[in-house]
Amino acid sequence: MHHSTPIHFYSDSAKADIPQSDVNPIVGGRVELQLLTTLKCNLKCSYCSLGVGEVLGSQVHVEYDIEQLCAFVDKHLLGKEVYVTFYGGEPTLNKPLMLEVMQRFPQFRFQLQTNATLISKLPDETLSRLSNVLASIDGGEATTDGYRGRGIYRQVMKNLREVRAKVGGTITARVTWGNPDTCFEELDQLVGEDTPFDYLYWQFVADEQYGGDSVAKRQSVLVQLIDKFFSRTDVIYPLIPLMGMVRNKLFPTRAQELYAGRTQCRVSTHLLNVMPNGEIYPCPDMMYAPEMKMGDVKSNWLKKSPLQPTAAMPCDGCEAFSWCRGNCMKNMYLGYVKQDERYRTNVVEPICELIRFMGREIDQHKPQAWFDRATLPVRKQIMDCEVYEYVEIMP
Repeated sequence: MHHSTPIHFYSDSAKADIPQSDVNPIVGGRVELQLLTTLKCNLKCSYCSLGVGEVLGSQVHVEYDIEQLCAFVDKHLLGKEVYVTFYGGEPTLNKPLMLEVMQRFPQFRFQLQTNATLISKLPDETLSRLSNVLASIDGGEATTDGYRGRGIYRQVMKNLREVRAKVGGTITARVTWGNPDTCFEELDQLVGEDTPFDYLYWQFVADEQYGGDSVAKRQSVLVQLIDKFFSRTDVIYPLIPLMGMVRNKLFPTRAQELYAGRTQCRVSTHLLNVMPNGEIYPCPDMMYAPEMKMGDVKSNWLKKSPLQPTAAMPCDGCEAFSWCRGNCMKNMYLGYVKQDERYRTNVVEPICELIRFMGREIDQHKPQAWFDRATLPVRKQIMDCEVYEYVEIMP
């Protein structure tokens, strides 16, 4: 994919003439600092987004040191609530950086996004400090092994069961919903009683897998998931996208509190992805695009995210906007700003249609009446689930 002239957007045009140092690049008091410990990975998943532009494997070693990271934090993140996600590649291939960051910043919260093949090799102390583990899995055994390699599903489940009691926070199954034939049962079983997972999060794959009847197949699974979600008021069916949609429908002011009413993937407001070479990008899926660079740890600078909502994006007029908040800005940017017609037609529009469909299905279950009957623990999870802070809660 060719990217030419750098494009920068400002939600407030008056700010464009203000010197960069006078504009706070981070909106609000929260920062999500994703540290890519390495771009090396021990798996070769067929849909990996870092494969774009030969990013995957291009940077094996971290080129900044802990003192440079401290200086960056002191200059740009002081007074902010920071939580760090260790990201990759496969972040556990660089355990020393994880341990060093945890020791140096004890006040931060920490998440690990991992394929979970090596998680049992982490020290107990490290596991106990993790607020959440996002463990990549693609559904059931056949689906997961089809994307990730033979035997990976069983290895991941074994490893996660082994460390479950040692993890201080929650473990979330992070599903890239790629296979159109993924069924209700294989997603449902990931949050069954005998699994190591507390929550299930899915993201509709950003790839051309929506042809033929694949959207209809996904819709039929979504109907079953949503039916089960609303079938009980005494326990939560712990599907993060459904929990998040219901929260946004019932409490729209939360979007204003948490990300200034802008995109829920937070790339416009307070998400910083630090590459192993110290370069900073707003979106982990767009680190191949030089016009997206927004800072550097080594030279200690940070500017406003160039990935902002624009008039070219159709979100404002969409029925889902009040609770979807623009969903994936990478998709919107490629489809409507860069005008990649094939990507828009084959990826962006089908995903948007699935999200609108989910909203309509949720509304049929009268979510306000359901919430009114729900127990206090269920209400609390809808309102305050910490995992919302680590993932975009629309798929």
